[in-house]
Amino acid sequence: MPVTDLLERNHKLYGDEVALVELNPSMPDTRKTTWKEYDLVQPTSATPYRREITWSIFDEKANRVANMLLSRGIQKGDRVAILMFNCLEWLPIYFGILKTGAIAVPFNFRFAADEIQYCADLAEVHVLFFGPEFIGRIESIEEKLSKGRLLIYVGDGCPTFAESYRELVADCSSQAPLIRLEEEDDAAIYFSSGTTGFPKAILHNHESLTQAAQMEQKHHLTGRDDVFLCIPPLYHTGAKFHWMGSLCAGSKAVLLKGTSPEIILDAVSKEHCTIVWLLVPWAQDILEALDRGDVKLSDYQLDQWRLMHIGAQPVPPYFPNHMYDTNYGLSESTGPGCVHLGIENIHKVGAIGIPGYRWKCKIVDENGVAVPQGGVGELCVKGPGVMTCYYNDPKATAETLKDGWLYTGDMAMQDEDGFIFLVDRKKDVIVSGGENIYPVQIENFLSAYDKVSDVAVIGLPDKRLGEITGAIIQIKEGMTCTEAEIEEYCKGLPRYKRPKKIIFADVPRNATGKIEKPALRKKYGAEYLVAQQNEVEA
Repeated sequence: MPVTDLLERNHKLYGDEVALVELNPSMPDTRKTTWKEYDLVQPTSATPYRREITWSIFDEKANRVANMLLSRGIQKGDRVAILMFNCLEWLPIYFGILKTGAIAVPFNFRFAADEIQYCADLAEVHVLFFGPEFIGRIESIEEKLSKGRLLIYVGDGCPTFAESYRELVADCSSQAPLIRLEEEDDAAIYFSSGTTGFPKAILHNHESLTQAAQMEQKHHLTGRDDVFLCIPPLYHTGAKFHWMGSLCAGSKAVLLKGTSPEIILDAVSKEHCTIVWLLVPWAQDILEALDRGDVKLSDYQLDQWRLMHIGAQPVPPYFPNHMYDTNYGLSESTGPGCVHLGIENIHKVGAIGIPGYRWKCKIVDENGVAVPQGGVGELCVKGPGVMTCYYNDPKATAETLKDGWLYTGDMAMQDEDGFIFLVDRKKDVIVSGGENIYPVQIENFLSAYDKVSDVAVIGLPDKRLGEITGAIIQIKEGMTCTEAEIEEYCKGLPRYKRPKKIIFADVPRNATGKIEKPALRKKYGAEYLVAQQNEVEA
């Protein structure tokens, strides 16, 4: 069934119950951080507010969007983009697009103007919804962007080059449009991270979206009384499809702006959140704030908080009563869950887990042949959530999809119990003197050092060995550390895995918390090493 059926069911069964809350907290986000890091989510407004909508209002708003788009000539298969921060309008617009039979195309809100133009052209977008935060970027490319496209502004003070969302939908019918949708119909385009160049457009059908919703609900036992706290941006498959567990269950979700420990814990407490998905940096911030005594758990009502997502790390001792899960996935697999640890398998923390609901996995060598159990190879996944293709890119599609299997580019191994452990990204493997070195193993080792806040390990060019191992280490706030300390600690590693170059610096992460290794390789690659050598010689 198409995922829109779940929204219409919730309207009928739970119409008067709250579906979504948009929460902009009264307390400021006071973390000392750069704008780029802060932009992992979005800036909070100076004015606190709380908005909410019921399931019936949610569905009616989606219907108004759908009927408005149909009245403007949008047809089945057309592409409609969304460039907005998380807000109450975001999901009704998304579902309104789906109800027309058109393809929803969420844009990364960190896109620069040239990336917005590139992605609009790549996906052949017909309509773009955008929020007030993007007026400047849109205006700078408006002359080219608006050719053959409708620009719809969502917010106060509509610019002259766009049409007002509120005015357009005001008089549209709140009844569902009579558009027949099938599971095989194209539904959404998501973009790859773009960290190695401009993004690729990933096309999914309705079966993928419904699979993601049902899988999330099944994996985490999301029930009618659960409240999901959603902090990451909805343009990404991770946030969207974790939320879809709430859609499947017909339960409430809270869209939170702000990521400081105080803001997160206050929201969990006041909104009675039961399921919280935290990116690694935010979990680290909470643990460090607790260690410093900046926050006290006794100040919050957290008894109802039953499930935590924090990535492949042990459950912090501050939260001993929580269930825990790790979810692995790619935008090409409709986000997280094609492999998952399972809340009953906490004894296997460190693994990404076992095949998820309706998924299959295999680990293969460079020839596509399955490796022996315990061997390292490329992880491949197969299931109803695999992408249809890279839109308008048959060459890249053929390289990634083979006989229905999605080749992930991640190196993995499977233990004797069938649990899969992620070793590293295929492209991130360091080849030093003919020896394969997997950065994740070294990162996990260094992360356990009590002075280390974050760490990234990359390959650096070397004339003799081809590459050497470099560790970019971010030290915890208020602490100092020397190369000698790190070198001494690393004696616990085999000699060939010990970092040959140690750099103390911030570790950049993208909007989903992944380390931006291409940026680090560019910053600390050949030119950096030459400059360092010149300083030594001088």
